[in-house]
Amino acid sequence: MAPLVLALAATLLGVARAGYLSNYPGGYGGYGGYGGYGGYAAPAALNYAANPYHQPAYAAAPAYHGADYYAPPKYSFNYGVNDPHTGDHKSQWEERDGDVVKGEYSLVEPDGTIRTVSYTADGHNGFNAVVTKSGAAVHPPPAAQVHGHAHAPGLPLHVSVPLPHQPVYEAAYPAY
Repeated sequence: MAPLVLALAATLLGVARAGYLSNYPGGYGGYGGYGGYGGYAAPAALNYAANPYHQPAYAAAPAYHGADYYAPPKYSFNYGVNDPHTGDHKSQWEERDGDVVKGEYSLVEPDGTIRTVSYTADGHNGFNAVVTKSGAAVHPPPAAQVHGHAHAPGLPLHVSVPLPHQPVYEAAYPAY
């Protein structure tokens, strides 16, 4: 009978240690529980009536009279850059009314011509662009050839000169 009582006591102790018989309503107070090693130290008695929950009173949300997200989009913008220091010259404008977009941009190409692109886009015709170029293309003259190397006039000429014979230094290694 003693081994049976001992086995029952060990089982009861194991169940209590695992958290199934703890004072905490959620159980889970055993080995490695929420409190880390040794389990969760539950309060002696939980009295929910002592601290009743009072739901805060909320007022109805005010009516929002802001942007109409279903209104057709409408905007227009333009900008331009004219920088003589860097040679950057460009401009753009665009307007949109619903699903119809119209615009134009222009820029200076590397050869000096001005490329202008006028575009429209809508749901029926899709995107259409007309590209025009104006001005005369200016190409620089070819660079002069000096010993197989290109040389631009007005720039300093760099010619490679072979260096006199340099002595060769060898490291002395110990003989073993």
